[in-house]
Amino acid sequence: MAMALPGAGGEDDDDAPISEMNVTPLVDVMLVLLIVFMVAAPMMMVGVPVQLPKTSAARIAQTAPPVVVSIARDGKLFIRQEEVSEADLTARLQALREQEANDAPVYVRGDRSVPYGDVMRVMGRVSAAGISRVSLIAEAEPGGPVVQAR
Repeated sequence: MAMALPGAGGEDDDDAPISEMNVTPLVDVMLVLLIVFMVAAPMMMVGVPVQLPKTSAARIAQTAPPVVVSIARDGKLFIRQEEVSEADLTARLQALREQEANDAPVYVRGDRSVPYGDVMRVMGRVSAAGISRVSLIAEAEPGGPVVQAR
């Protein structure tokens, strides 16, 4: 197999079309897209920013969107991203329970600087709303196992 090089033949090859594809612009576009997605992915996290404690417990894969109660560092309570007072928490959770599926789990996210007693008090209010499936959320350690939800 031989390859024709420009100027190797006796004819004038300057006017011949180039048959190779220039992939440099394609690579440039793909690298720019990669950088855009790397920068944008952390910004897609929704919720109230709290620093979760780490645990080695297995992760649970979830299919239905859960109700998340967050306790911020300053003690403020949030249902999903909406701030609520502790007095209104039980009533708001009962209303959500009636609007959504009755067996929907409620996850409590507490900042690691919030006292344990405050987190337990909030979990008690969630249970008082008639919700039996209450779980705590912690940040998983890297490389931890993933467990399918039942």
